[in-house]
Amino acid sequence: MLDQLQRAAFGYFLQTMNPANGLIADTSRGQSPCSIAVVGFALSSYPVAVERGWMTRADALHRSLSVLRFFHDSDQSGSSEATGFKGFYYHFLDMQTGARVWRSELSMIDTALLIAGMLTAGRYFMGNSADESELRRLVDALYRRVDWRWAQHDGKTINHGWKPESGFLHYCWDGYSEAIVLYVLALGSPTYPIEPDCYHAWTATYQWENLYGYDVLYAGPLFVHQFSHAWIDFRGIRDRFMREKRSDYFENSRRATEVQREYARRNPQGFSGYDEQCWGLTACDGPTHQLPELANERRRLFGYAARGVPYGPDDGTLAGWAALASLPFAPEAAWSAARQMLQRYPEMLSDRQYASSFNPTLARADRSAWVSAGHFGLDQGIVVMMIENHRTELIWRLMRDCPSVGAGLRRAGFRGGWL
Repeated sequence: MLDQLQRAAFGYFLQTMNPANGLIADTSRGQSPCSIAVVGFALSSYPVAVERGWMTRADALHRSLSVLRFFHDSDQSGSSEATGFKGFYYHFLDMQTGARVWRSELSMIDTALLIAGMLTAGRYFMGNSADESELRRLVDALYRRVDWRWAQHDGKTINHGWKPESGFLHYCWDGYSEAIVLYVLALGSPTYPIEPDCYHAWTATYQWENLYGYDVLYAGPLFVHQFSHAWIDFRGIRDRFMREKRSDYFENSRRATEVQREYARRNPQGFSGYDEQCWGLTACDGPTHQLPELANERRRLFGYAARGVPYGPDDGTLAGWAALASLPFAPEAAWSAARQMLQRYPEMLSDRQYASSFNPTLARADRSAWVSAGHFGLDQGIVVMMIENHRTELIWRLMRDCPSVGAGLRRAGFRGGWL
């Protein structure tokens, strides 16, 4: 069953890739643009598919090279219709041309997830053939092109993004989030490294709490505790903050999983379905009053939002994939919940892939839960990678050998363990 779920999730990348340039759609819905972060997940998932016999190495190499060549040759002028600027890329791109769409921001975190995927590919394709050598040259050039210092914009921490119409956004990466991988890649850059003070300024904004008896570095949505961990093995390595707390980020994610389970068991708002076997509050699609069938719903609905515990927002919407993506941290609890939720709400799977979310409180006349339409690439990618890290540690092993990741972690002050 685990293999089936992982393979089905990987199928998303085959179904939504543009063969002309290797770009991957944000969602399976019609007219979806490319999400650069989803491309990062795809690049990291191709090695998994090769090792599991789902695709040939030649096919994975071809797909990876296609998208790396696209980004290498893309418009970096920073104009409103370019692909990127200063080595960063706009959050959403046209699937055909690669031009910016939706007036999206030049995204620092999404670029980091893309670069992490590129580095994963670079560590996997280590052969001597001309194509694999070209792949590594492209990865190196694209990583070196990112001007991480510019993204600080004279601030203490890294800015969220930039737009050609208005410049830098008015907020930075403050507070614990999925941005560890962003800071690590910025610190490890061979060309434009940020200073360690920037990372320490970020950790100074952390919020340490005791929730339901668990001492935990707070972040409400579950994906925050998963995304950076998809690439970096945080077991046993600690920065200054975690040394002082006598914990590490992997243990923190385990505790965050337990907090999710306890919140669902207590179910303070009385939503249907919640219990310790049915949880997964995270960033996901969700019901909205704009849907015709929910236009008269009196409860507040949030649409796509970063749902979290214990402070919300929470409208009864859960993500089945989020529980499964916690498999490396809490194998028994995560797998038990994933199976239970699938038994209770099989409608959360369509074409064997997880929907972004489901909501049992908004049950239809046939008592089935409300389910988000289509599939989202980020959800499928984290499922592929975290199942693989649980099974073989493949992604973790590749990135443990990535010199830039090691350098970035050490400059952030991480010590111990495999480092």
